Amino acid sequence: MITINLLDVLFWTFRRNEQDVVNLYNTLSPVMQLATGGSMLNFGYWSSKHTDPISAQNNLCMVFADFAELSSGRHVVDVGSGLSSPSKLWRDTFSNLNFYCVNINFKQLSFSGLQRNIEFVNSTSTKLPFIDNSVDRVLALESAQHFKPLSNFISESKRILTKNGLLVLAIPITSTDSFIGKLGLLKFTWSSEHYSINYLKNLLLSSGFTICDEKLIGSNVYDSLANYYDEHRTRLKKVILKQYPRYVETILYKSLQKMKKASEEKIIDYALIKCRL
Repeated sequence: MITINLLDVLFWTFRRNEQDVVNLYNTLSPVMQLATGGSMLNFGYWSSKHTDPISAQNNLCMVFADFAELSSGRHVVDVGSGLSSPSKLWRDTFSNLNFYCVNINFKQLSFSGLQRNIEFVNSTSTKLPFIDNSVDRVLALESAQHFKPLSNFISESKRILTKNGLLVLAIPITSTDSFIGKLGLLKFTWSSEHYSINYLKNLLLSSGFTICDEKLIGSNVYDSLANYYDEHRTRLKKVILKQYPRYVETILYKSLQKMKKASEEKIIDYALIKCRL
């Protein structure tokens, strides 16, 4: 049984500095692995053809890859790479790519071992260890909401990208700044910054990027994920309770239901944003 100090979790959630995020992921990301049976840590892009977590998570990665034009890339920096499963999937799909998985969490980086065409870089997102104009893609798949300050990550991305390079984000957002107060339970269990779409776009534009495409896909992310957990809760609960206290599963379930409600009410969404210098 994994023991969790709730006071520590509360401090990590409210402070949300880099070490807090590392601690949160090391403590709670195994819950997602137990629930999905895989090593992806994203919410997934659900459809009539992608109705289970692993399929939906892989689908989000491939939708994101197409959005980021990876087929024409060469040197790709995956910032906040988690357990590096997305980069492995992309590497196996696009043989022309060289990946650099950047993660401040060394434990997550060491999960994968040596990989062909993938280099693992233990570094903060706000001081990327690459020379100027050296890569053509900077990706942040469901990770940029943890980068503090986000403006430093964006300026670093601008520095290392080539002239025609792309910065591409997949990120949970609030619809407007005024909705942040309506998050309810999610204010405590959504353990990241709560950026609005307008804030993100203004920050990118003021940093010198041009937004060349954007998509809001929240209805294909939150709603189906919550529905899947609700439909399969009996089985998933048994799996989770083998390693975690009962209250962890209860909070997870209630958070997913609140997430679905917030999505239906257009309080939260999920954005794909592609930027060019």
